[in-house]
Amino acid sequence: MKTSSLSPPLRHRVGFTLVEIMVVVVIIGLLAAMGIPALQRAQRRSQNSRFVSDLRVFAQAFETYALENGSWPPNVGAGVVPAGLSSAIQVSVWTAPTVLKGRWNYDRNIGGIAVAVSLSGSSVTDAQMQEIDAMIDDGDLTAGNFQKITGRFMFILEQ
Repeated sequence: MKTSSLSPPLRHRVGFTLVEIMVVVVIIGLLAAMGIPALQRAQRRSQNSRFVSDLRVFAQAFETYALENGSWPPNVGAGVVPAGLSSAIQVSVWTAPTVLKGRWNYDRNIGGIAVAVSLSGSSVTDAQMQEIDAMIDDGDLTAGNFQKITGRFMFILEQ
């Protein structure tokens, strides 16, 4: 057969077409859309567990202090370690922002509560705090040992 000198030579196809690339991008997007919410739920559960663990450790340190000294330590500001507790709690954790972006606080005689360890200055939602309350207590922020009082989330050590 004779080929015309005007026709281009046959070439082998190399690479992917635009449609094939778009199909792959759509599949990756769908997988990401399904995976991101699961990742966010796992991250939130992890934050909640860390917060509850820290809260229990701090509450135990305050209760131990009260048993050894016959009274609760004096009230101090948010993020400040009460006198006499620097050896009982991990100071770097107490003074740093919590995993929920607030500050740890030790409260005495606030909102009708005698003594509490609280979270102040956090923008965490009440829904997330109810999840935390369910891990600690009854899931109701208006009753039990973990409550929202005067804008703070308090773990009550003594009423």
